[in-house]
Amino acid sequence: MSDVRALAAQALDQVVRGGVSLRIAFAQVAPRLADSRDRAFLSALLHEGARWWLRYDALIGRLLQKPLHRREPVVHALLVLGLVQLAVLALPEYAAVAGTVEATRALKRPQLAGLVNALLRRFLRERVALEAVIGSDRLLFSSHPAWLVQQLARDWPDDVEAILAANNAPAALVLRANRRRTTPAVLAERLLAAGHAATVHGWLADAVVLEDSTDVTHLPGYAQGEFSVQDGAAQLMPDLLDLRDGLRVLDACAAPGGKTAHCLERNTLDLLALDRDSQRLTQARDNLTRLGLRAEMKTGDAAQPSAWWDRRPFDRILLDAPCSATGVIRRQPDIRLHRRSGDIERSAAEQSQLLDALWPLLRPGGRLVYATCSVLPRENAGQIAAFLARTPDAQLNHDAVPARFGRAVGTGRQNLPGVDGMDGFFYAVVEKAN
Repeated sequence: MSDVRALAAQALDQVVRGGVSLRIAFAQVAPRLADSRDRAFLSALLHEGARWWLRYDALIGRLLQKPLHRREPVVHALLVLGLVQLAVLALPEYAAVAGTVEATRALKRPQLAGLVNALLRRFLRERVALEAVIGSDRLLFSSHPAWLVQQLARDWPDDVEAILAANNAPAALVLRANRRRTTPAVLAERLLAAGHAATVHGWLADAVVLEDSTDVTHLPGYAQGEFSVQDGAAQLMPDLLDLRDGLRVLDACAAPGGKTAHCLERNTLDLLALDRDSQRLTQARDNLTRLGLRAEMKTGDAAQPSAWWDRRPFDRILLDAPCSATGVIRRQPDIRLHRRSGDIERSAAEQSQLLDALWPLLRPGGRLVYATCSVLPRENAGQIAAFLARTPDAQLNHDAVPARFGRAVGTGRQNLPGVDGMDGFFYAVVEKAN
């Protein structure tokens, strides 16, 4: 496992210093590991390393007289992973320490093996006192950046601690049964027979919940297109669109294609899936093929319709808008490392531009569903309130968003991370006057 730790340290350094997404960092190094158990360990190290980086990066700074993060950043990342193995993954102490020390040698830094060993053993000796220090510091304890904790405290003063805790808790793996090929009950039964703890969701129409994360490509039914991975909060979108066979639908920011596929699994539609990222759109097309679905796909900027729109109005528009992604930190812990406070205004400006650009494409009497995976009102209820104020023929249909979609927040509903086991999402339905 020492090589896995070395690979994880290199990948985590790319996430932290290089700004690479966790998903890409994992994809770059995972093919070098033939054993599925090694890949699972790599995934656990990377996810928990990113989740708890802000805590253990700071703690290492307290334990070392001469910091390593500038002169030996990969070894510094390895130290973070060593502490994660001991404190979060709860690996046996000897295995965690010995494996991490050996990984130092695998990284061709044998001269630092003694330092790595000494620091990890000091942590074990002083663990009670060090954990008391962590517990007394809100930022260390939550492992969130200061700006985000402050923003959450302003926006959700009664819920901030619950949001921080949900962001740090493991999230169940949720599948969406392709109702054209199976049902949630049949899919769950098939997974149970293969030894996976699977249950049909209590009220989501197409969802099956797996207790443990796994490589879904090896699950029975995946190759046959019987399911996709999609959090429950994202599975709510087709209900809001009020779909019927034959409707012309635009999925305006479609990649990676999960919502496009879900809509097509529900109804036979004239659907255009649009995204400005051609590579991710290709991945979406491949996924549709696996699921036995077809849609028109175009690469284009939803904010510039003149470049791709054929002048035929849409009955429904889904705008799952680019955002801070602050509602999915529990699944994508690197967001807390990459996002900055200034990003919020930039994303809000882009959302505003998208709403104004897409609205003329909607037919009178048509419906636009606006959604984000953010928990910040500036991107959500505030964004829709501003749009309604400047758009005379836009009418909010608050009743179209059921109470189970989250708490009422002015112009829509907000689900907070972890509530009903789902990610943090905002939803609003706006209709065009006839």
